[in-house]
Amino acid sequence: MRFDIGQTWDGEALDERERVSLEVLMIGETLTVLVDAPFHGDPLPVADVGSVHGLWEYEVVELFLLGDDERYFELELGPGGHYLALKLHGVRCPTASGLPVSFTAKVTGNRWQGRASVPRSYLPEGPLRANAYALHGQGEARRYLAFRAVKGERPDFHRLDVFEPVVLCPL
Repeated sequence: MRFDIGQTWDGEALDERERVSLEVLMIGETLTVLVDAPFHGDPLPVADVGSVHGLWEYEVVELFLLGDDERYFELELGPGGHYLALKLHGVRCPTASGLPVSFTAKVTGNRWQGRASVPRSYLPEGPLRANAYALHGQGEARRYLAFRAVKGERPDFHRLDVFEPVVLCPL
């Protein structure tokens, strides 16, 4: 499954240089997420590499996977090797936060690549729907980008109604 983040949160097409690609694979009992994104040079979290609460306030790429009964998994990945993995039940209602994930990231020039491995047990049951996002910049220059636009008065990545059906076929 491939997610090309090619528009702003409200549907404006992006320049090719700002586009982000996420490849999502199910390998055995592990969900593998590969990121290829522009590196914007935003300040990194002042924290050790690993799980960081509030990562959405930094340069980050996010993947949301929704299952039955408004249960969903949110994975945030940053260019400095920071990540955040959460399980939620209902909009913005975490049931588990700071879940351990294997994640590496590498910046090369003006791009960064990352690879995350997530246990299948973190994912919700039932047919899956998904959306993916990327955020970068600070203050008035903050940019909110999306695979599927969320529309509305402000960016809201927990709009579960705009998620698209996906099938994660095992390799």
